[in-house]
Amino acid sequence: MQSSDLSLAESPLALALRPAERRAVAALAAIYAARMLGLFLLLPVLALYVGALPGARPWQVGLALGAYGLTQAVLQIPFGHWSDRFGRRRVISVGLVLYAVGSVIGGLSTTIGGVIAARLVQGSGAVSGPVTALVADLTRAAVRTRAMAVIGVSIGGSFMVSLVAAPVLGSLIGVRGLFWVMAGLAVLCVALLWGVVPRVEAAPRAAPIPLRYAFRRDLIPYYSGVFVLNVVLTLTFFGVPYALRDSLGIAMAAQWKTYLWVFAASIVPTVPLVLMTERVRAPIHLMRLSAALLALSLAALMGGYRHYAGLSVALIGFFAAFNYLESRLPARLSQVAGPENRGAALGVFATAQFLGAFVGGLAAAGCYAVAGLAGVFGAGALIAMGWGMVVWRAAHDSDDFSAK
Repeated sequence: MQSSDLSLAESPLALALRPAERRAVAALAAIYAARMLGLFLLLPVLALYVGALPGARPWQVGLALGAYGLTQAVLQIPFGHWSDRFGRRRVISVGLVLYAVGSVIGGLSTTIGGVIAARLVQGSGAVSGPVTALVADLTRAAVRTRAMAVIGVSIGGSFMVSLVAAPVLGSLIGVRGLFWVMAGLAVLCVALLWGVVPRVEAAPRAAPIPLRYAFRRDLIPYYSGVFVLNVVLTLTFFGVPYALRDSLGIAMAAQWKTYLWVFAASIVPTVPLVLMTERVRAPIHLMRLSAALLALSLAALMGGYRHYAGLSVALIGFFAAFNYLESRLPARLSQVAGPENRGAALGVFATAQFLGAFVGGLAAAGCYAVAGLAGVFGAGALIAMGWGMVVWRAAHDSDDFSAK
């Protein structure tokens, strides 16, 4: 089925996913989660691993963390634009193959240069925009936030699994082994795409509307929002593993216990935020609340990372805000952009997302060298606060950012 952008003011029964929508969302969520699981498996262990490689310097550690985001940022707009023209499924398949190739390179690499190259090639499979656009194609506007939230929950689930599994698997098979796991997950994603995802989607367009329409002013708050989310995510996961190990004496293999319960606890405030969004036409107060919570949580990390209780509470707040915004921003963007340019707009969105990861990696290394972990978390707090001001100033640009 092709999406129709219906009014958000539908009856409560209309907020339920239809059978075809459930199948599409479940399959695409599994693809997204399987792909992201591979990436997340590296997040808690990569900085420590590459930092121990012969000749590795701090800037190279930051580059290894952010290199994936660099090529993702460069190629998300072309992949999204091509998906509008040639079809989502074909473009997604090409991206997954590139991701698998980069994973194989990582599995064979024994130097910092090889790891950086692997991350660059992995990132060239820039399919986040096309996958999100396909979700939007196959769902109604009234249930799209819920559909995106399912994607977000699947990503959160893979994130939680990775936080538990990564330190253990890293000890058993090493980071090179994790790269081979990622290659296998890429193959699984291709199988799900062609074997399970419904074949009906928006028809490829021979002449999509000009790409410049994806850069409309009313879309900027969404792009800047996801950029900031991924800058602060990378900053956080540059700093937290070091804080747990060096300040709190928790070995890498045991850090999963903290990640598991903290992330699980963060789901409790996230779910009500998503449900409230579906029932309020202009939930600007929820956006403001989430932006403020993100900044406050990072500020709390800056002051409390040396204490386990302080670090844990700050991470719960961080994940609650992050999970909500990660699902809300693309859901609303897919509606505001319109079906004709949805792939391109979500490609720009994904570009901002992964550019944030790249910038976050470099910023983390620089802040750590200058001001230690407090500098890393403090920079994240200031960046999050800056986007919170964008939310307030952009109140007139869209329904979500209107002062109602």
